[in-house]
Amino acid sequence: MPEVKLTAELRTEFGKGAARRIRRADKIPAVLYGHGTDPVHITLPGHETLLALRVANALLSIDVDGSAQLALPKQVQRDPLKHTIEHVDLVIVRRGEKVTVDVPLSVQGEAASDTLVVVDQTSIAIEAEATAIPQEIVVSVEDLPAGTQILAGDLQLPTGASLAIDADTLIVNVSAAQSAEALEAELAEAEAEAGIEPTVAEGTEAAESERTPEPQNA
Repeated sequence: MPEVKLTAELRTEFGKGAARRIRRADKIPAVLYGHGTDPVHITLPGHETLLALRVANALLSIDVDGSAQLALPKQVQRDPLKHTIEHVDLVIVRRGEKVTVDVPLSVQGEAASDTLVVVDQTSIAIEAEATAIPQEIVVSVEDLPAGTQILAGDLQLPTGASLAIDADTLIVNVSAAQSAEALEAELAEAEAEAGIEPTVAEGTEAAESERTPEPQNA
């Protein structure tokens, strides 16, 4: 993954008011820490940081007063309505060291006909070099028949990367799709167990009401 260079400024004001002023200036408050160093409070350029953090596990080169530090986003706080970035925690990394990160999974292809593909995991924890973290891990379900299960140990990881979870963790399950008749029978059974009366087919109720009543014996 290529490095994204960002020029930061040291931050000397703290608190909610200071943070609001920083954001109004199109900047983002952040903290840089790790490798036994004291936390460094900085501000990052808003637009450039927003673009960089669209990629999971973006490798950032943070320039603070002419000194560059490699860092990974540890925690990104976003506004739940505006989706703007409120604050970023950055952890310092070194070239050659391995880190544990969650990498998105990309499920591609079409399974065999009349099957249902259930994705149990949307990301997976791996251990990889900080400068060689993959953007995604591709999982192919092309032409897979019903009954196929893809486990974490089946994934193709980049060279030098290893799983940080149990190899038997279920990732994708391919099962047989239910027929319409089976779905209707299952729904009817569930309704019966819940005490729900069967739904009258459209037109049936009207036909019953129009039927001529049987003559009554005197």
